[in-house]
Amino acid sequence: MLTDIQIAQQTELKPIAEIAKAAGIDEKYLEPYGRSKAKIDLNLLRDSAAPDGKLILVTAITPTPAGEGKTTTTVGLADGLRRIGKKSVVALREPSLGPVFGVKGGAAGGGYAQVVPMEDINLHFTGDFHAIGAANNLLAAMIDNHIYQGNELRIDPRRITWRRCVDMNDRQLRFVVDGLGGRVNGTPREDGYDITVASEIMAVLCLASGIEDLKARLGRIVVGYTYDDEPVTSGQLKAAGAMCALLKDALKPNLVQTLEHTPALVHGGPFANIAHGCNSVLATRMALKLGDYAVTEAGFGADLGAEKFLDIKCRMAGLRPDAVVVVATARALKLHGGAKKTELKEENLAALEAGLPNLLRHVENITTVYKLPCVVAINRFPTDTEAELALVEAKCRELGVNAVLSEVWARGGAGGEALAREVVRLCDTEHGFEFCYPADAPLKQKISAIVKKIYRGSEAVFTPEAKKQLKKLSEMGCDGMPVCMAKTQYSFSDDARMLGAPDGFKVTVRALKVSAGAGFVVALTGDIMTMPGLPKAPAAENIDVDENGTITGLF
Repeated sequence: MLTDIQIAQQTELKPIAEIAKAAGIDEKYLEPYGRSKAKIDLNLLRDSAAPDGKLILVTAITPTPAGEGKTTTTVGLADGLRRIGKKSVVALREPSLGPVFGVKGGAAGGGYAQVVPMEDINLHFTGDFHAIGAANNLLAAMIDNHIYQGNELRIDPRRITWRRCVDMNDRQLRFVVDGLGGRVNGTPREDGYDITVASEIMAVLCLASGIEDLKARLGRIVVGYTYDDEPVTSGQLKAAGAMCALLKDALKPNLVQTLEHTPALVHGGPFANIAHGCNSVLATRMALKLGDYAVTEAGFGADLGAEKFLDIKCRMAGLRPDAVVVVATARALKLHGGAKKTELKEENLAALEAGLPNLLRHVENITTVYKLPCVVAINRFPTDTEAELALVEAKCRELGVNAVLSEVWARGGAGGEALAREVVRLCDTEHGFEFCYPADAPLKQKISAIVKKIYRGSEAVFTPEAKKQLKKLSEMGCDGMPVCMAKTQYSFSDDARMLGAPDGFKVTVRALKVSAGAGFVVALTGDIMTMPGLPKAPAAENIDVDENGTITGLF
């Protein structure tokens, strides 16, 4: 059986100019990065008179080690839509180097449903993440330099909230002490690194509507507090202009192609458990202008990615989805139902039925909380039995939702035609999209709404520190912002061990912080790390390159 990278390397890519032409992108908007990648000038959005296409969100059940195949399904659906005669464009997030070399491997789809060139996309690509890291670290350097040069703003070094970043899983950098070596080397203080995708600048770039909005957002970033407990912003440090200069090209969406030559916009990649987990607003808007159907995804399960896509991204950007796809596998549902990972190849209807409430809750949230039309995509594995697949379909039908087999991993777009037809049908139905909470509700009420409506917990509990921060944020005028829940991706609750569809639990909010540039307040629950570590056997151990420059080991 061929590996993902072998499949990708055997595919003959079309020149990117051909892909652009097929998508209706005039040559004057195209900025090629070699033969198979390009950036798209933002003036395309300003100049286009095309109506918006239909917006399709692909999300999933709660993640498990068995895998769900959300990106693979997203790519295969876009290819499937093309095969049934629809003009589709796919919009995805860029992979982070940390997970690529860590436990996850690549994030460009899989099997015969991939975006290519997968090696470039998974590694340096067009340099967007490097630009984001440079802008992040420029701001960090300017903060410490300001303190060294006299500290006119009276920044309290103990209350600096801005951290340095690097796009690599490196637990050694989570907490550091810097500024050592005497006065000429800075002010000694505790510091730390986040992975680049956890930087607020990533979220800022992905929510910005253009250069001027990007610059304004960068200027609003809160980097710490003064001795008098007043917030200090990037704008006060006069850093926004230079940061924006570093990001001017990174702001432009990247154009690549699927294995079947469907145009793909791959741009941005904020973490979904600590940020909003979606590709850029600009890429989504371009996809809507270039295709009659724009297919995009949101990170992790629907309780994180879809909730943030709908309550943060759609609210800020004025987007309105037309249909939602929830991806599930029988294997993952059996894990949620108590089956052991070593036994997933065996038919186990009891475990599957015990795990199905996880899928059904995600679906119900989409249809009843957000009032959006929904289809379940059953990502088929070779070991799935007919009885297992029939059980999933029957339980979905009881909710009034269709479940469609997706075989895009093995068959590419041909395996996504049935799903594509159902999505087209859903896009033509009427719906009354609603948010989970009103924009003008207090922060505490917004958090409670997510906990009760989406997670099905009994209440949100705030630590004494969180209550103090809640009061401070309210005084700073942050009540009008959406909430970005920082929570484990492995459970509806804040406890990763609670699989399936638990209810009646309490969610403890231990801290809150404002991401003023991004425009949301982050509510921290559980033990969410902004700098992952490498596993015992990292994927990096299997990655190599030969004398011809051919990369192996990526997956």
